Amino acid sequence: MSDDDAAKDWNPEAYARFRGLRLRPALDLLMQVGALPRGDVIDLGCGDGAVGSDLALRFPGRRLVGVDSSAAMLAEADNIGVYAQLDQADIALWSSHGSAALIFSNAALHWLPDHGTLLPRLIGLLAPGGTLAAQMPRQQTAPSHSLLREVAAQLFPDRFDFTDWQLQVSDPDVYAALLSPLGTVNLWETTYFQRLDPVLQGHPVRHFTASTAMRPIADCLTPDEQTTFLAAYDAALTTPYPLAPDGAVMFPFQRLFFTLARPE
Repeated sequence: MSDDDAAKDWNPEAYARFRGLRLRPALDLLMQVGALPRGDVIDLGCGDGAVGSDLALRFPGRRLVGVDSSAAMLAEADNIGVYAQLDQADIALWSSHGSAALIFSNAALHWLPDHGTLLPRLIGLLAPGGTLAAQMPRQQTAPSHSLLREVAAQLFPDRFDFTDWQLQVSDPDVYAALLSPLGTVNLWETTYFQRLDPVLQGHPVRHFTASTAMRPIADCLTPDEQTTFLAAYDAALTTPYPLAPDGAVMFPFQRLFFTLARPE
């Protein structure tokens, strides 16, 4: 990894600040995974291993493999001690060495394009009877995320043009049409009403998005520009997400889930 890549790598500490809020959807998804054939359990986009212990507990005796592109996150995942193998790889290109019983992906596939090609490819890596289980944020049109684009384009139009911007995660009916011919599908959406605690500086929603959705924008800014951007984003968030008297915020967050069991 180059120095530039390391500087833009995921920050495990920042991501872990909201571990409880980010873990609940993963557990909700995990509870919908049924019986599996023989084979490995793949934690695709495992990050810092937040779901690793729960996967190991749910599927004891299985070989658990974590896959992520971030060296910093994999180092944290290694500390948990439940993974038989950790692979640093681009999850868009990753391929299993054998047939997987379960490919489990929590809040990772929305970073990748062309789901029409990606998801059938992943399903093809499953053993007969195996399951692909995924959870993806579908928050891109909510103010928390749309304001990131609006503020960036207003402040730095030379670097940010979202004219051709497209949804990272499509409507549920798109996934139903794509997946249904490939196996038995369970597809649903959930909106989590998350209480974000007060923060010493800035808006609580900004702190939530800082380690995820904001990263592609922040990576393009100098430190001084980041300061300007954060101040404008904080101010814009106050209308859609007003602060309670104690400084907390109620933050609706929508996520899309599916499981697909490959035919035996």
